[in-house]
Amino acid sequence: MSLVDSHCHLDFPDFAEEREAVIARARAAGVGTLVTICTKITEFEAVRAIAESDPDIWCTLGIHPHEAAAEPAVDEARLAALSAHPKVIGIGECGLDYHYDLAPREAQRRVFRVHARAARAARLPLVVHTREADDDTIRILADESGEGRLTGVLHCFTSTPALARAALELGFLISFSGIVTFKNAEALREVARQVPLDRMLVETDAPYLAPVPKRGQRNEPAFVAHTAAFLAKLKGVTPEALAMATTANFRRLFPKARPASS
Repeated sequence: MSLVDSHCHLDFPDFAEEREAVIARARAAGVGTLVTICTKITEFEAVRAIAESDPDIWCTLGIHPHEAAAEPAVDEARLAALSAHPKVIGIGECGLDYHYDLAPREAQRRVFRVHARAARAARLPLVVHTREADDDTIRILADESGEGRLTGVLHCFTSTPALARAALELGFLISFSGIVTFKNAEALREVARQVPLDRMLVETDAPYLAPVPKRGQRNEPAFVAHTAAFLAKLKGVTPEALAMATTANFRRLFPKARPASS
């Protein structure tokens, strides 16, 4: 059984002192592939270097909505050019976060659209962060999909069934983190029950959001196995079937992420 942690942040200071040990523990837990996600264009080189250090670690390129006003302005041509690196498999994370509003909403929307256009130009999936911004997220994804083929994933999904349905209709996948295991997350579990197995990914978003039974600890990629086991039970399938399905879904969405053995 081999799992993919489709969204983690190995460049964050939380892992600086023991990154190699964290990666080794992930492998021991059956997590064969990791995607370390870029949140600031100014830190992309460090993210990319981690991906370059291991044949089964990949990365993305993007600006988190919290950073939409603080990071240097980039256009879709620049993002598309940087994403040509063989280790870059997606554009993001990008999107909208109206919960914290750490950047002006107009700046978030503008940067989100730039990323969507870059993803189309580069023919790469979009990794979307959305929180309390369902209507604008649906509108922007629908608009940008209307301009040409756009694929991607709504990562660490915590939103409404309506957003999940809209994303699925646009061809996007839905990724679940350890939040789905939390005691107060029954509404999210109902969304997970409704998402088809062939449209689902799993992730940690490490170092955040450790799943039960690790809640309260610093999260790390090895813990995606707990989330996967929980989702398997929720979906009424074996852990092996869940792992096979989500890994196949990942390979289909991110075709640049070829297994090292290939």
